[in-house]
Order: sequence, then C-alpha cells, then structure tokens
Amino acid sequence: MAMPSSPPRCIGIVSRGRPDDILAVKKLSDFISERGVEVLIGEDTARKLNVKGTKIEDMDDANLIICVGGDGTILRTLHFLRQPIPILGVNMGGLGFLTEVQPSDVFVVLEKILAGNYEVEEEERLSVSISAKERIPFAMNEAVVITSKPGKMLHFAILINGEEFERLRADGVIFATPTGSTAYAMSAGGPIVDTSVKAMIVVPIAPFKLSARPLVLDIEKKVSVELLSEKDALLVIDGQFYRNVATNEHIEITRGEPALFVRVRPHLLKVKEKLWH
Repeated sequence: MAMPSSPPRCIGIVSRGRPDDILAVKKLSDFISERGVEVLIGEDTARKLNVKGTKIEDMDDANLIICVGGDGTILRTLHFLRQPIPILGVNMGGLGFLTEVQPSDVFVVLEKILAGNYEVEEEERLSVSISAKERIPFAMNEAVVITSKPGKMLHFAILINGEEFERLRADGVIFATPTGSTAYAMSAGGPIVDTSVKAMIVVPIAPFKLSARPLVLDIEKKVSVELLSEKDALLVIDGQFYRNVATNEHIEITRGEPALFVRVRPHLLKVKEKLWH
C-alpha cells in the first residue's frame, strides 16, 4: 500500500563500508547537506570518513534512511531500527531484490525525494518470539528453524492457531514473507508469491515425508513450532540473526510490523545524473 510523502528534514545513510560505498556515501552526504537537510551517517562508515557517526538504532530522528550496498545492508539496517523508517536502497552489488535504485540514477531520485515527490510502500514482515520473552528482529525475508547439527534431522510439530497441522522429520522449516518467497524459500522448493498478497509461506527443508509440501497461509494466522526430540535447533532471521533454540522452548511466528520502502516511478529514471562520476 503506497502512502503519501513529504520532504524529509533528516536523512540517515548507512553502508557496507567498502571503498566504493564510502565514496558514494560522501557524495550523497554532500548532495543532501547542500540542500539544507540534516544527514546522519552510520558509525562504521562515519569512522572511515572521519566524521561524527550515529548508531542505526539511534537514527529515530531520520525521516528516511539510504542503504548503500546490497540486500544484506538493508536487512541488517532493518534489524537495528527501533521504529519503522522508510528505506531507500542504492544497489552497489550484484542482484538486488530490495535495493530500489542504481548509482547512476540516485541523484535524480534524491531531487524528487527532497521535493517530497515520492511514495512509501509497506512490505510484510514476520514477528518471531521464543517462549514469548525476548525481542527478536522482525523477518523481512524469512525465519528459519533448522537443525543445529548438519546431517541430523529435527523432529518437530507445526501448529496453526493452536491446532496441530503437521509432524515432520526434516532438516528444518522456512517461514517466509511474499518478499522472501524469491529467496531461500524458493531455493527450497517454495512458491513465488506476489508481494501484494497478505501471506506467510511455510516450506519444509528436506522433509522425510513424501506428502510434506509447501503451504501458503493467511498472514494473520498464528503459527508455532514445537521440537519433539532431544535435539536443539537454530533460529535464523534473514541470514543475519542467529539464536540457538532448546528443546523446551516454544517458537511462535505471527504477522509483524511492516517495513517501509521508498518507491520511485520508472519515468523518473530516464535522465542520468553526472554528479556520480
């Protein structure tokens, strides 16, 4: 769902910290600052630029955050944020499913953003809890419950709204968003789901059961995982966050707080900007 936008008063910039990324951050920071907008630069990147830095989790004043890098940079940033802030991804890597803009287009896009001429869209995320206690980052792509000992299967039950749906012996199970349906879930045999569909995708990983197949659920369902054997598991969120799960712990997956992404219209990208070069 697209939401109206207004000119940002403060923009955060984070990057992977590679040399090309650092150069890009410097150019972006100068471009934005010259137009009277406050800039916050992530700590690691700021250190390499010899300027004051800000932790991502302290960028609450930012109206927008630019992630310079690839999808991993965006996923890490989302995990640190304490509240939803619109993200604009600048693709400095190879394939980028979450990154919206190529470097050659970024200044054209920024001019529009600084004038308030852009849209913000919500993308579904999943909320994961373990025994309803600790805070775990929302899953933008997927939450994976997997064996902590390669070569040893997990024995677990999947419950939907408190009712047991399936018992499986498998390497694990993936719970993906529509955005994540083209990531690990697809590699494990799951379906590709349009991001406008409000769904959770459940994909068993190497199940020892012919009838075990991927499942698409209404995202409002409450899904639980119970370990049935004396084997610990590993919870992985977006390939970024790892947490060991003991056999007596209960995993619950529900609809989470949506992530916000800046979207640009294709016709804005026809003009190339020389400032990047």
